[in-house]
This record gives sequence, C-alpha cells and structure tokens, in this order.
Amino acid sequence: MQDSTAARRREPAPEARAALDRYLDYIAHVRRRSEHTVRNYRGDVGAFLAFLGTIDIPFDEAGRKLGRAHLAEIRAAGVADSSIKRRATTIAAFYRWLDREGVPLNPEPGDSMLRLRHPKAVKRLPHFLSTSEAAALVEAPSDRTPAGLRDRAILEVLYGAGLRVSEAASLDMRDVDFANLQFHVTGKGDRSRIALFGQPAAEALRAYLDQARPELANGAEAALFLNPSGGRLTARSIQRIARRSGIQAGISQSVYPHLLRHSFATHMIDGDADLRVVQHLLGHSSADTTQIYTAVGHHRREAVISSALNRARDAEAREE
Repeated sequence: MQDSTAARRREPAPEARAALDRYLDYIAHVRRRSEHTVRNYRGDVGAFLAFLGTIDIPFDEAGRKLGRAHLAEIRAAGVADSSIKRRATTIAAFYRWLDREGVPLNPEPGDSMLRLRHPKAVKRLPHFLSTSEAAALVEAPSDRTPAGLRDRAILEVLYGAGLRVSEAASLDMRDVDFANLQFHVTGKGDRSRIALFGQPAAEALRAYLDQARPELANGAEAALFLNPSGGRLTARSIQRIARRSGIQAGISQSVYPHLLRHSFATHMIDGDADLRVVQHLLGHSSADTTQIYTAVGHHRREAVISSALNRARDAEAREE
C-alpha cells in the first residue's frame, strides 16, 4: 500500500514554499544579489525545507537540531565541506530574515535556528612521501645541466627545510648561511624565522651555486634560484619543477611543493622530533596546526602494526 502522508514529500510544503519565494524576491530586488546567488539560495534553503517535509515538520517550528541533522545528512552523502558551510549560512540567513519580518518561529526552547552554525570541517590527514620516494624525487633531475642542478637544490630545500613554495622562491643569496646550515626566511605575515637544513641540501646548494647559478645569472640578481633568463624563479615555476620531477621519479601521486613540506614534518615527527621544534621550523604560529602531523605518524604506525599482525595471523593459519 502506497504511503501518501506528508512524511513522503520531497518538496517543501506550500506555506514553506511561499515563504521561500518571498525571501528570494527580497534577495533579488532589495539586496540586489546576482541570479547565481539567488539560484544558490533557492537550492540550499529549498533542500532544507524539503527535508522538513520528509519528516512532517513545519518550517516555522524547525530548530538548530534539525538544521544540524540536515547538514549531517548531506555530509554523509559526500557533499564538500565548503558547500556545507555555504548551506548553513544560507539557511541561517533565511531564518534571520523570517525573524526580522515578524514571522512567528516556534522551535523547542533553546533550539533557535538563528544559532545554526556550520559544522567544523573534517580534518583530513595530509599526504606525504615515503623516505624512499623523497630520495627518488630529489635525484630525478639531471646533475649534468644547470637547470637540473638548480632543480635538485630546490627539491632538497623544500624537503630538507620544510619551506613553503613562496618562501623558497623569495630566498636571496644573503639568506643562506652555510656555516650554521640555516636560512633566514620571511614567511606568512612577513614573519621572519630561521629554517635549518641538513648536509644533503647543503651539498645540492653548493653544487648549484658553483656549477649552475653562474651559468644562469644575468647581472646582479639577488635571488637564490634563477630562471633561464637570470631572473628570480617564480613559485609557479617551482610547482612545475616538483610535478615534473615526481613524474620522472615514477611517484604515483601528484607531487607539489607543499607535499614536500608535509613529508618533512611527518618524517621529523616519525624521528621523535619535539613538536615545538617542528612548529618553529615550519613557521606555524600555533602548535595546534603542527599537531596534525602527530596524527599522521600515529595513523602510519597503526597501519604498520595492523599489517604485521595480519601477516602473523596468515602465517599461523598456514601452520595449522
């Protein structure tokens, strides 16, 4: 027997649709929003009102709990966090307008839709290279051409010092301190810090400076990394170098400069480096930002342990 109750509705109830139409008219003609914005509001708010229709809840009785339930439902369906944030904003804006228009809103006490906030985005663990992949990557460019030596030095700096691509591109000759194996880096917000590098990066830099940079230099350019015309190498060019080198090294995932920064941090944490030290080297203003790499290390160790246990179980099963 077919159920014809309101719980089966997939469209907003008539009174909800009328309220939405009035709101869209206000958005279009009073706020003068674009057709694209009005279309987004129609889709976002309309989907929530249709959701209320499936559970037979009048739009003026809906509260924050139902708003959050709707957002959780669409997140489970695979909607991107950015879209979920937009939907939360548009739904809350609709209810604020209703409130200003004097429409009686009657949710449960303390459950006002006016307090709807978008859920925090799910923190995804950053991707990173294995140590063997990192080694293959930095060795991918030729060591027999000026451009190849430069590219090797760039990759060693990105991986060995954990620099952002903008920081690597902005390095000047005066920023390199071989005596102390460190860079003077200007990071986000023009904050200065010291970034350390190891012997592999030092050797690659020396090879580049001795054998390649003189071939690329054209005048008194202060930049450390130069393009074929003798000017400063751009961040976009460094991105292309990383991607091309990843392909040459046979790395299955797409390689980009920030992947090397993630790899630097992950390998430091794996090597039991102090979190505060890694925070300083990366130039993070908060340890909370750096904390994600401890989760990467924990997740990685869990995978290793799980794999070892599975192999042990398989061996025991064969012996039986």
